[in-house]
Amino acid sequence: MSATDEPLEVWIDQDLCTGDGICAQYAPEVFELDIDGLAYVKGTDDELRQQPGESVPVPLTVLQDVVDSAKECPGDCIHVRRVSDRVEVYGPDAD
Repeated sequence: MSATDEPLEVWIDQDLCTGDGICAQYAPEVFELDIDGLAYVKGTDDELRQQPGESVPVPLTVLQDVVDSAKECPGDCIHVRRVSDRVEVYGPDAD
């Protein structure tokens, strides 16, 4: 089973966020810059998840955009992990 066959979630480490906004350009459905200039993930309710480490599910329709965001992020602060075992599959801590 590949990583894309399982439900994934994404979170941002705001301590490392550079406020570049690449993620919000790639996947505005999932990422948004807040008034503090940092990026946050947001749920299907469009509410930003502002607690440290708080994650949202990655919709399959934007999975590639989220993966590209994690790869291109200058702050290396986007973490994509499997929901089942919380193993990071994309991002700075992925194998």
